[in-house]
Amino acid sequence: MSNPAPKRILSKANPLLVALRKLARDGSNYRRSGQVWVEGEHLCAAARWRGVEVRQALVSESAWSNPARRELAAHASRIALVPDALFADLSTLESPADIGFVLDLPAAAAVDRGLDALLLDRVQDAGNVGSILRSAAALGVPQVLAIKGCAALWSPKVLRAGMGAHFGLRLIEGLDEGDVLALGMNLVATSSHGGQPLHCAQLPTPITWTLGHEGQGVSPRLLAACVATVCIPQPGGEESLNVAAAAAICLYESLRRASCAS
Repeated sequence: MSNPAPKRILSKANPLLVALRKLARDGSNYRRSGQVWVEGEHLCAAARWRGVEVRQALVSESAWSNPARRELAAHASRIALVPDALFADLSTLESPADIGFVLDLPAAAAVDRGLDALLLDRVQDAGNVGSILRSAAALGVPQVLAIKGCAALWSPKVLRAGMGAHFGLRLIEGLDEGDVLALGMNLVATSSHGGQPLHCAQLPTPITWTLGHEGQGVSPRLLAACVATVCIPQPGGEESLNVAAAAAICLYESLRRASCAS
């Protein structure tokens, strides 16, 4: 790949920087703009590793002397060099990054009923959602469905918590309960109030793990449509697990069973 010549941006009022500040500060702006802003070496490298097309790279002036940053930025169609102070103004991190990518929001994927899935029912904490996506990518669940009311999947906070998981998953958001029920998927809900212990329960294949709102759990309508409800034994006496921790345990149990059966 031939390296594009970098363009220097010196004004805070530059249209690109204005647009990126909106993306960084408004968690749902990507839905209107069709673009995603990812900042930091780890997320940029994850996008590159997954073969994501990079529309624009921004690099701070001080970082441009770093060969690793220049090599990473070279995967973009365009490169902009930005004074450190202006780059820091874009960042929502406590310690501002020195490189960021502008990506096109992926086209909406169709749900594949033949694949295992995760269904998020109004999970609202961005950190929880990002952690769940990370577990899904790590443990081999290829698609995640989100019902309206969930944290925006491509928001900056969810992207940071996902640590690059987004680029390896089929993500479908903005669904309502009727959309999900019409698919006829094998829903299995987690509950802290009942159901079979996870290690004893029969699990369907393919499975759609269904995780609910942090306080309210899975909605009654979805719960009624589940083919099974499971609980995670907690001999330590806690009332319930964090939803992201519960997701990781359930996904690992699916992986463990599949590995033992093969």
